[in-house]
Amino acid sequence: MKQKTLLAIAASGSGLFVAALVALMVSVYMDTPRAAPFNADFSLLDDRGRPVDKSVFKGRPSLVYFGYTHCPQACPTTLLEVSEWLNALGEDGRPLRALFFSIDPERDTQAVMHQYVNAFGDRITGVTGSLNDIRKVSQGWFIHAEKEPSENGDYHMNHTVDLLLIGADGRLKGLIPYGSDRDEALAKIREVLLDHRSGA
Repeated sequence: MKQKTLLAIAASGSGLFVAALVALMVSVYMDTPRAAPFNADFSLLDDRGRPVDKSVFKGRPSLVYFGYTHCPQACPTTLLEVSEWLNALGEDGRPLRALFFSIDPERDTQAVMHQYVNAFGDRITGVTGSLNDIRKVSQGWFIHAEKEPSENGDYHMNHTVDLLLIGADGRLKGLIPYGSDRDEALAKIREVLLDHRSGA
């Protein structure tokens, strides 16, 4: 584990430390995401109320993250990094979609998602909808997502914390693990964008 990740976790307090540790463990023991194109039918909405179906994974490369708005650390940290990467890519990154799928649609309504993702800029699209269709997508990509009771009587979600990097052909091109080095993450994204521009 990188030193900066350890420092960030230590500074977050004991409650966040536990949540972050669980998230990192989930990342390590996650199922391997599918390599074949995603082909299950589903019907969801983005944070602006527009329909989202399986075609969202084709035509343009995508950064895809599964999380939830009540997530204490991994989700906001990841979305902040994605926003920064998009800015760093500039015009070269215009073809790239950034999608944030809620694994907690019970609380993450369209309005909640819209407010949440817009805190990270206007390039990240939130996606939510019925739990059944959310599960089709998360399980279709072999993403771990599980509701767990919290000590305060509420609940939290244990989930995969890696980003999926999906090509315009709908196939998984790679993972960007939580806490990845900025330059390493950008190099992976640029490689997929280069393939897209060259028609590979």
